[in-house]
Parts: sequence; structure tokens; C-alpha cells
Amino acid sequence: MNRCTKAIIYKENLKYNLQQIRKYVDKNVKICVAVKADGYGHNAVLTAQIAQEEGIDFLAVATVDEALELRNAGIKTNILLLSICTPPEMNDLFEYQITPLVFSKEYITLLIKTADLFCETHNLNTKFKVHLAVDTGMGRIGCYPEEAGEQAKLIADSKHLELGGMCTHFAVSDSLSDDNQKYTMQQYEQFKIAVENVKAQGINPGICSCGSSAALLNNPEVHFDMVRPGIITYGYYPDEITHEYLTSKGKSFDIKPVLTLETKVVAIRHFYKGKSISYGRTYTCEEDTDIAVLPIGYADGLLRRYSPGLEVTINGKNYPVCGRICMDQCMVNIGKDNKDVHLWDKVLIFGPKESGASNTADDLAKLGKTISYEVLTSITKRVQRVII
Repeated sequence: MNRCTKAIIYKENLKYNLQQIRKYVDKNVKICVAVKADGYGHNAVLTAQIAQEEGIDFLAVATVDEALELRNAGIKTNILLLSICTPPEMNDLFEYQITPLVFSKEYITLLIKTADLFCETHNLNTKFKVHLAVDTGMGRIGCYPEEAGEQAKLIADSKHLELGGMCTHFAVSDSLSDDNQKYTMQQYEQFKIAVENVKAQGINPGICSCGSSAALLNNPEVHFDMVRPGIITYGYYPDEITHEYLTSKGKSFDIKPVLTLETKVVAIRHFYKGKSISYGRTYTCEEDTDIAVLPIGYADGLLRRYSPGLEVTINGKNYPVCGRICMDQCMVNIGKDNKDVHLWDKVLIFGPKESGASNTADDLAKLGKTISYEVLTSITKRVQRVII
């Protein structure tokens, strides 16, 4: 692909971030790196390959297809499926050694039947690990803590399934408000109750985990047996758990953004005062000026709501996007007779310092009133990922 618009992936930054995570948690705590949503837009296979090289214990995906992509690329690391799969997908769990989350009697029963039939068909006498999801206050998937013992016994009594672990997910661990920190610890206590309920059945709960990026950084007491870093893998801090906050608490944790979104100037247009730009005529030139056209739009992940306000970097200087961002293009006011901007010059949307970009994904998130996660995962498949 020779398209101007590209996402540049700095693999050394990715490796650095994984090493920082490993240093931050106790050496006995396992690490499960989230590579769902194409590695948060960074290329899931690349992330998985580097994670595997760094000795990461688990990779987390959201769909069976995401897991199959990794297996087909030669990834041998344990894969944890965070979402519920459909009955037709269940055979793939066993054939490709994918560890699913389970939580309801109906789902577990169906999985047991599928595992029994799979083993009978393939003449296998083995047990496949599953992890029991517990809803402690997220309000998503998971059994309630008081149901955990019963669900674990259903798994333990089956012929071809065994409990490999338990997990829960915090709803507000990335918030520093007293109420939300209290809620996080309430969830933690509820998870401990669930674990004890499983142990009361004489069942080993396996690998227990509840800390994603925010709790990993801010609540070391909840690390349990495994942590599940997501956004910090890719160089961004989770909401209010910032680098500055951690430093103020005497915690040393440094990460580097991994991705640069860039494009090029494909046209320079001359506009007179009073001319309007783009859909809706929301921008009118206040004086004679030149407009650079960029081949990037919301179908690439440069969301419409970033303008007005977004500035891009060309040859070390910032220029404002003017008018509404289109599906495939956007326009930038470079001023009249600008000698610093030329046809085919590189344009930086966001990225790490070494890219020369003035924006990070956090900056775009503030413009769009969202979070860096959405900025990164919104970069679509038609944007080529270039690994350097």
C-alpha cells in the first residue's frame, strides 16, 4: 500500500511499555495483555508477538475471530476470551486452545456439552480450562458473588472442563474521587467473597485477576494472581491515574505512546476572503489564504467532532483544521503564500514526541470529549500500519 495516510507503530516503545509493566508488579504476578480491537488499533499480531517475546503469560481478546487471527499467526501464548461466544464458535475454543470466560448455568451447561462432543469426536481424554467471570458492580457479564460456588461446582463436576481462574472488572478504578475509590474497594471485597465461596466447595479458584490498567497502577493491593493491562501497554494513562498523579504518590511508572497517525498534503488551494470550506459552511475565510487538503477523514478514524479545535503539525509548525472533517478528507488553513508547506509534505495528526507531532491521543480525546481508548481504536483498517 502506498496511500499517504498511515499509522506508524514504534515497536521499541511497545516493548518498553511491557517491560515497565513487568517491573511495576510483583515478580510472582502474571500479566494478561489486552490485544482486543486489533491491539487497541496498533496491530494485534505485532503486539502479541512482542508480548510473547517478553514472556507475557496471557493475551486478552474480545472475539473468537481475534483469537484465531493470533493462532493463525503462530502465537502460542495463552489466550483469554473476554466476551461471550456463540454456540457455533464453541468448537474453536477447544481446537485452538482459547480460554473462555463463563458465568451462567445455561452457558456453562452448553459449553460442557460442546466439550464432551468435541472430545468424543476427536478421541480425547482432556480437560479445557475456563475462567469464571464475577459481576461485582460493573453490571456487565458475570455471576453474582453468591453464585460463584455453585457455578464453579458445575464446572468441576464436568468431564472435560476445569476452573482455570476467576476474574472481575472494576467500573471506576480510573477515578480518584473518594466515592469511586470506595466503590472499587467494595468490588474488590465482593470478588474476595466470590473466591472464598469457590474455595468453600473444595475447588481451587485458579488464577484470580481484577486489576486492569488503573487498578494495576493505583491499587497494588488488588493485584491478586494476575493483572490485565490495556491502555498502558500502548503508552497512555487511564483517565485520572496520570503520570503526574503517580509521581505525586512516589510511584515511578513511565510509558511511551506507540502509534503515530500521519498523512501528507495532497493539494494546496488558494481561497479569497469570504469563501466557505467543507460541509455545512461552518468555516468562512476571514482573509485571502491558502488551504492544504489532507487525504484523511472520519472513515480513517479522524472523527468529525475533532474540528473545530484540531491543529496538525507540518514541518514543525501547527496549523488548524478548518471546516468539518469529511469522510475521506479534511482541510487545513496554512496562511497565504506559506513557504514552509509544500505539496506532499508529511502531516502529523498525533504521536509520541519522537515523531515530531504536537498532539497525543489524549489531546484528541479532550477535543472529542472522549478517552484515548476511543481515539486509538477508531483508526480503521484502511489505514496501513507501518512497523518501525
